[in-house]
Amino acid sequence: MAVNVRPVIVAAPDSFKGSCEAIDAAHAMLDGARAVFGDAAEYVAIPLADGGEGTLDAMLAAWGVDARTAQVHDAIGRPRTARYGLSPDGNTAIVEAAEANGLPWVSDVDLRPLDASTEGVGEIVLAALDRGATSILLCIGGSATSDGGTGMLRALGVHFLDAAGREVPRGAAGLSQIERIDASRLDPRAKNASWRIAVDVNFPLTGPRGAAAVFGPQKGATQADIEVIDAGLAHLAALLASGAGIAASKYTDRPGFGAAGGMPLTGVALLDAETIAGADLVSETIGLPGLLAPATLVLTGEGRLDSQSVNGKVIDLVVRSTPADVPVVVIAGSVALSATECRDAGVTAAFSIAPGPTTLEDLIATAPTRIAETAEQVCRLYARSLGLDSGR
Repeated sequence: MAVNVRPVIVAAPDSFKGSCEAIDAAHAMLDGARAVFGDAAEYVAIPLADGGEGTLDAMLAAWGVDARTAQVHDAIGRPRTARYGLSPDGNTAIVEAAEANGLPWVSDVDLRPLDASTEGVGEIVLAALDRGATSILLCIGGSATSDGGTGMLRALGVHFLDAAGREVPRGAAGLSQIERIDASRLDPRAKNASWRIAVDVNFPLTGPRGAAAVFGPQKGATQADIEVIDAGLAHLAALLASGAGIAASKYTDRPGFGAAGGMPLTGVALLDAETIAGADLVSETIGLPGLLAPATLVLTGEGRLDSQSVNGKVIDLVVRSTPADVPVVVIAGSVALSATECRDAGVTAAFSIAPGPTTLEDLIATAPTRIAETAEQVCRLYARSLGLDSGR
């Protein structure tokens, strides 16, 4: 028996890392849905991100604005053009740190974990401030740096000095040499701006689960480098904590401070920044619950559905933001959760886009097509549940 309902299909995925950006994945899902419903349904694309790479594109799409560009420097000081975004009213800037200090921009040379700097990130911020921004949404992740955000603060006017009053070397190499922090020339626009830092991990700043130990190897750090970085971040945290009259552990043990080589540390201590889960920041900024409220079916997804996905990442966010009576279906490159685990996480069903045994290279190359085909299969089942003729 047919149900008198006009389906509203919302596609709200994260990116499929390395194969499909969130915006492309969303449109692929809706292409699959259109193959079933045609003009008989409404379609909404909401590309999402968790605060790391891809957040800028998600926010630009949500705001309906084009990216701005700034001439900055990459993690090892080479010129590059970075993108950032401004909200429609021009007050809020979205800065994706990896546009400057990201690993991809230095992958053509041997990685330099002790020298890599976040200075280019500060240069993006300066460009946004020049455009009139008064609020900075800083999204971190995918970095080649471990300097605790000191490079960004340098670009904004802060000086990190050794015992002789000289500027210490850039990058993690100079952290243990800092004896005094001179913030007297911090750009007043940066000081007065409202700062929120989106973090996509919960690791602390230092220790066996800290920035150096967990993320140092992917940035080229040897075991000796990891010890230098960890000691430097601990020293910087102790110095900043002493100035604030608090215990160093308030910084070293704080969840999320290990993100992007410790970037939240100086942001919180010197810019009074607020840290926030990246997915929640995106949700709050675009008003995700309101966008999902009219949905009758929500499609979401990412490269791999696993336990992290349902603990603070995009899929968890979508489940929490969707009305309880609306099905949420995950389409992913691979599904590592059982049916019971999906149910307990609020996921109605999960489907892999892999048609059978295949190579990762093939899956990456054909991801948009496979996402669309899987979405079509999901929507045929959904149409039948509504009593609509979806074909046989």
